[in-house]
Amino acid sequence: MTNSINGDEGTMAGTKHHDYHILPPDIVPLATTIGAFTFTSGMVLFMHDMPGGHFVPWLGMALLLASMFAWFSKIVKEAHAGDHTPVVQLHQRYGMILFIASEVMFFVGWFWAFFDFSLFPSTISEVVAGQWPPKAIEAVMDPFDLPLLNTLILLCSGTTVTWAHHALIHGDRDGLKKGLWATVLLGLLFTSIQAYEYVHAPFPFGQNTYGSAFYMATGFHGFHVIIGTIMLIVCLVRAHKGDFTPRQHFGFEAAAWYWHFVDVVWLFLFVAVYIWGGWGYPTH
Repeated sequence: MTNSINGDEGTMAGTKHHDYHILPPDIVPLATTIGAFTFTSGMVLFMHDMPGGHFVPWLGMALLLASMFAWFSKIVKEAHAGDHTPVVQLHQRYGMILFIASEVMFFVGWFWAFFDFSLFPSTISEVVAGQWPPKAIEAVMDPFDLPLLNTLILLCSGTTVTWAHHALIHGDRDGLKKGLWATVLLGLLFTSIQAYEYVHAPFPFGQNTYGSAFYMATGFHGFHVIIGTIMLIVCLVRAHKGDFTPRQHFGFEAAAWYWHFVDVVWLFLFVAVYIWGGWGYPTH
């Protein structure tokens, strides 16, 4: 009888007898959903010049950012409280792997479109006119100019984020901070060079299939670089605050995985879109 009472008291006091983390009810996921719906709906209004198109997207973005900040802050507090047991961390890794896999398929769609346009140029379409790149394209990007420089920058950033990870695992917090600083700066440099490249590009977006496929593929990659840079900046701030230990640092590990994914996608873009896609064509 005494054991039964003690067991009931332990249950009532919140003692758990498993390795999982059961989340309490929270309004943040609902707020995130509302923010995403508001933002995407607002973008539709903006693209069609409908009423509300100039403020609804910003409202949705603000709600999204606030929800993400609240959600991620809760996750960090859970980690500090010891709720991220080895089982929970394993499942977090599974979730990140599946997320990156979905991102891979996202880029497969853009590569598919680019190869379909280039390998099977339509003789009927006035846009393509049976030629790739289309006749409307007078010159393409020189792959061995700024794109090659950006390739070297991303490869170097992959090295520096690996340096930071190695330093963290071996308890070198100074090396962790230096590696993250270098990676963030290289990410910002890549984005700046790509923006300069877009401004001086010899062809616009949307006038033909080459321009559309080029900007959608490389532009979405640039967007992912920005997201990855933000993730690494958050990791840098947390590193300076004393977060992450050699045994528990999934937040940094997930950001590093994402950054390596961005690197690999760029290598495919550089070879397929920049080099092969404009091979033998006049360069800008």
